[in-house]
Amino acid sequence: MFKAGFHLSLFFAFVFFHPIAFCTEVISKTRQLTFEGVRSGEGYFSASGDKMVYQSENHEGNPFYQIYLLDLKSGENKLVSTGKGKTTCAWIHPTEKLVLFSSTHLDSNASLKQKLEFSERESGKARKYSWDYDPNYDVFSKDLTSGKIRRLTSAPGYDAEGSYSPDGRKIAFASNRNAYSRELTPDEAKIFARDKSYFNDIFMMNEDGTGLRQLTRTPGYDGGPFFNSPGDRLCWRRFSPDGHKAEIYTMKLEKEKERQVTNLGAMSWAPFFHPSDQYLIFSTNLHGFNNFELYVVDVEGKKHPQRVTDADGFDGLPAFSPDGKTLAWTSNRTNDKKSQIFMANWNHEEMLRRLDLAPARTIPTQPEKQKDSGKETSREVNAKDIRKHLLYLCSEELEGRLTGTPGNKKASQYVADSFKSFGMEPYSKQDGWFQEFPFFNSAELSPSCRLDFAGRPWSDPERLVIKKDWIPMSFSDSGNSAVKEIVFAGYGVRIKKSENWPEYDSYVHLDVKDKWVMVLRKLPGAWSDKRKDASFHHSTFRKKATVARDLGAKGIIFVTDFAEPKDKLIEFSSGTTNETISIQAIMVTRELAAKIFRAQGKDLKSVCDRLSPGEPQMGFTLKTVRLDMEVSILRKKGIGRNTLGWIRAKPGRKAKRMIMVGAHLDHIGYGKASSRAKKSQKGKMHPGADDNASGISALLEIAEFLAELRAKGLLQSNFDILLAAWSGEEIGLLGSSFFMRANAPDKKDPKEREIIAYLNLDMVGRYEDKLTLHGVGSSTAWKQLIQRANIPLGISLNLQNDSHIPTDTTAFFNKGVPILSAFTGLHEDYHSPSDTPEKINYEGIVDCSKLYVRLVEGVGRMEGMDYVAQAPPPKSRGKLRVYLGTIPDYSQTDQKGLLLSGVSKGGPADSAGLRSGDLVVELGGRKVETIYDYTDAISSLKAGNETKVVVIRKGKALELKIIPSGR
Repeated sequence: MFKAGFHLSLFFAFVFFHPIAFCTEVISKTRQLTFEGVRSGEGYFSASGDKMVYQSENHEGNPFYQIYLLDLKSGENKLVSTGKGKTTCAWIHPTEKLVLFSSTHLDSNASLKQKLEFSERESGKARKYSWDYDPNYDVFSKDLTSGKIRRLTSAPGYDAEGSYSPDGRKIAFASNRNAYSRELTPDEAKIFARDKSYFNDIFMMNEDGTGLRQLTRTPGYDGGPFFNSPGDRLCWRRFSPDGHKAEIYTMKLEKEKERQVTNLGAMSWAPFFHPSDQYLIFSTNLHGFNNFELYVVDVEGKKHPQRVTDADGFDGLPAFSPDGKTLAWTSNRTNDKKSQIFMANWNHEEMLRRLDLAPARTIPTQPEKQKDSGKETSREVNAKDIRKHLLYLCSEELEGRLTGTPGNKKASQYVADSFKSFGMEPYSKQDGWFQEFPFFNSAELSPSCRLDFAGRPWSDPERLVIKKDWIPMSFSDSGNSAVKEIVFAGYGVRIKKSENWPEYDSYVHLDVKDKWVMVLRKLPGAWSDKRKDASFHHSTFRKKATVARDLGAKGIIFVTDFAEPKDKLIEFSSGTTNETISIQAIMVTRELAAKIFRAQGKDLKSVCDRLSPGEPQMGFTLKTVRLDMEVSILRKKGIGRNTLGWIRAKPGRKAKRMIMVGAHLDHIGYGKASSRAKKSQKGKMHPGADDNASGISALLEIAEFLAELRAKGLLQSNFDILLAAWSGEEIGLLGSSFFMRANAPDKKDPKEREIIAYLNLDMVGRYEDKLTLHGVGSSTAWKQLIQRANIPLGISLNLQNDSHIPTDTTAFFNKGVPILSAFTGLHEDYHSPSDTPEKINYEGIVDCSKLYVRLVEGVGRMEGMDYVAQAPPPKSRGKLRVYLGTIPDYSQTDQKGLLLSGVSKGGPADSAGLRSGDLVVELGGRKVETIYDYTDAISSLKAGNETKVVVIRKGKALELKIIPSGR
């Protein structure tokens, strides 16, 4: 369960990927090669590296791809194919006298298909771009001298994706010809009707089309074969029989021995050998269904694949130049988002270094556990089934179900398998049971971080050791800096005069614009505990960095003063990846700071002794120092996934509106963040039996029971029922927030609202004397529904009106959806390794599940439910004396600012015109980059005084006026 304290209650926002980002150490000087045509792609170099053959929709009178030969020295571009029909997959013979390609130009209906395609595109009803497997595709070669085209294949079916061997004597290609030459079984006929690519296998023949032999015979699409530089091995991609996933394979041709070199569980395809024969490059959608990135894997598949590109959209079909120094690939990172060919310089040595450091590839375990799903459970809600679900979810195999990890993925597969066994319908025809979402996974220090120190401008610099002499702060901006002077600003605070204490300003008469500042940690040691407590907020690293940033400083250096006996650097925190500040920030040892002072003829300890009593002291400039540094923090993204399934009100028909029931599937793994483990338990797996294997177990029982009612024709519901197992709850309610952004408009009118109600289960496994139901006040209908549902069950209920609770209901309630959330209470095992299955009250979960079944049935018989808005309950805000009525979005963003999920009706923000989805970037004249900036800005406001607030709305800055009210 996501518990929000003060700083977490405003944890926010959503993910925007950078439009273009690269692994710049591996590829450089990236440039777009082709610009002509609607789209172009599949560019492959000649043996000399001077030419490239590729396909492009660029021939007048034909909307389909044609094959072109591009001279990379002169820029001359020539049509190779006939200009008629469809073409694809070209390759240049090693002699550079022949070009291999596939084409349908001999199809008697080729011209008609062109006209129909033009008509369909011009009508505006053009289908989403996808590849077809026209049975008229055959393999041809063209003599570039004579212009003669030779047909090499003639069997019915799709023959394409061909390439020559390095000696030019062999051709490897893909074909589904077997599906046309033999009688298919009834099941195969059904598959063939919907997916002809399923029958594609790899074939090889002589360069003249003779000597045909079949190399693969596996169900599912095998395609895209290429030879390695010695010519003794092939690589290709193999799709799973359902077509949803693909992995990379290689084959030693002498013995036709296959080897799987990836197991990413995604759609990995288009492999290509590097000329060194040490690794392959390929494309995968590991980071999102429509987001294909380039990766590299060693040729034996022993190491974990290494990422090459990082950009939204499609990066695929990569190919190396013969010398291995240039990479070409197809990408839609163009202005019109249509594919073109790009090129970049390739750093072979750097890739070898990365592969050498890469961890060993994890060989996937056999999916034995997947059969251990709801298929073996009773159709009745019972404790035995709940215990079975919960024990698996808490097992060592799932490793605490942290979002984005293999354990979480196994858990979501278990839920999907269970939904399937219940006879439910997948959430999406395209994506199946899963809805993927991106999130910030971790922050890491890049190996390129460095700091060189010279005490005099003419001195030789000394390379300092990271984590020993210095450390970047996790909230720091990345970048290079050459520091020639440092402004020392004491404790680096600016504290206004109060009733009890005078003003204290470390920056009096200091000009720090575009300079680096050095400040001491914490506060003056002689201050009383009461004064330190009152000023604690000013003593934090982040606040001091923000003050320096707002004064125009370029960077800040933190040092521990002599009140601390140990000169110890803080540890780099990997968990604050979305809270960067626009300033570079590092910490150095006291020993290093003393060297800097000595180089200026000053003594650090003497300066600290003068500051320690707490009387203001003037800062000064250290002018002859030299620091050359690079701060580089890798902020890594991951992919989480929600698991969802439908129970339709009427089989085969989609209703306009739905009831939703959900629980979060994720937990906190080994407790690197949010753990409350005792010291003796640190680093152990957190099984999360109550939080929230209990809720998921209940969800599965509810799903199974309702699905059985549906199957028997006993489910009387006016609405479809969507059941959801969320991920990302423990790191900011990410999965449910992503779902609502993607699916639900902000409609609070019950007649227009698509989601009638959302019922949540979070920590329902410790029932003792009562089951708490939060959110009863979100609709006037709940009390009557709960009373009717509970009478035959007799559960002791504690009804709570409050609908602002720190769980997945947040995303729904803020969008105008009535919510209800079941909860059996906090306990000492919360977020600890001791939250284990033997402490669960299984019969209590049975009762909760039965109650929810009856509630869903009750809501299903209604015509709709009203929605009652609520202002957030008053909370202790410390120094915050004014109220704005803003509701933060509990997710993540890599934009600087505070994202709002909503505003309280009738509050100051509502009156000012702020809306859900606004990104606050300035308040009261103060820059807002993080939650801390936002709370600082609020603390400076006065009730009743109008002030300016600047938000980003739909990509544009909007200035509004807001009048805060008093608390």
